[in-house]
Amino acid sequence: MLGKLTEQFEAASADYAETHGMVRDADWFLLKLQEEMGELTQAWNRATGRGRKKGRSDEALARDLADETADLLGHVLLFARNNRIDLVSAIERKWLFRPDEE
Repeated sequence: MLGKLTEQFEAASADYAETHGMVRDADWFLLKLQEEMGELTQAWNRATGRGRKKGRSDEALARDLADETADLLGHVLLFARNNRIDLVSAIERKWLFRPDEE
């Protein structure tokens, strides 16, 4: 499951980087992860009344929160892939279960 998902995020990220002339070096993966965490925090603050809504509806704020969560997940998987981290083994070690593999 994680392997396939990771490769799908990798393909989308590589295409995006090529289209926009971006270089995805080792630092880029960590910096993007940090950037996305900041964006998720901002979406959370807005959705929970801790930040300005900027005229966005509750539905739009909920969608922003979901979208930023998806971005963070993608960048966690890309960071792990780039650094050759075996997430399945780490999940099994830390969370005491093995993710389903398809």
